[in-house]
Amino acid sequence: MTAARNRVISDLRDRIASLEGSAAKKAGCLAFGIPEIDAVLPGGGLAYGALHEFAGGGSGTIDGAAAALCVAGIVARTKGPILWCMTRPDLFFPALAQAGPHPDRVVFAEADREEEILATMEEGLGYGGLGAVVGEIVRLPMTASRRLQLAAEKTGTIGFAVRRWRRQMEASDFGQPTASTSRWRVSVLPSEELPVPGVGRPRWLLELMRVKAGECAEFIVGACDATGRIHLSSGSRDREDQAGGWNRRAFG
Repeated sequence: MTAARNRVISDLRDRIASLEGSAAKKAGCLAFGIPEIDAVLPGGGLAYGALHEFAGGGSGTIDGAAAALCVAGIVARTKGPILWCMTRPDLFFPALAQAGPHPDRVVFAEADREEEILATMEEGLGYGGLGAVVGEIVRLPMTASRRLQLAAEKTGTIGFAVRRWRRQMEASDFGQPTASTSRWRVSVLPSEELPVPGVGRPRWLLELMRVKAGECAEFIVGACDATGRIHLSSGSRDREDQAGGWNRRAFG
């Protein structure tokens, strides 16, 4: 009986492992389309069926807006409706649309408390019929992040937590551990220079602070175009020197 039972258990384990492997393969990744960035991400992109964190490089509204626009460009390249959850209706939608998402795809959900935002995100991720779920929050407790990660894994939907600070002291919460698959920081840099006088394309310092089964990295990129695409700036060749200065500005 013991040998027969062990064979049955072993067979069940093999079948479960096979199913889990198929689900992970089906989820796949959303590539940036930039070899230098995709190369540092396990699977070659941002994992579907996972939660990803994005925050501004400082506590100001400019860097926070850059983080939101970066996420907008990413979700613009997904398929299906986009659920965007927030506690304050301060998004300038024409700017958001210029980063790629078509207005007909975005459904906004507004709530008074962050607990309600987290609950709405979890419900959206668990629904399974959305292209992406985005939530603007200040704090992301470990328990809440685990629930969001599990909900994303269940359906294969990609989720984004945009950490937007209202006060300087809140930015320190970004260093607390969460269950997110990757953590990014976006800082505004001087615009790209043009051969003639004018306003160049905005640039960001894009920092990969943490990723499961991967290493940290940083890139200087041109901001999202109308299709949600970023590009590697020529300034990335000397990004180590520039990034050090901007990191000191953002976090001392």
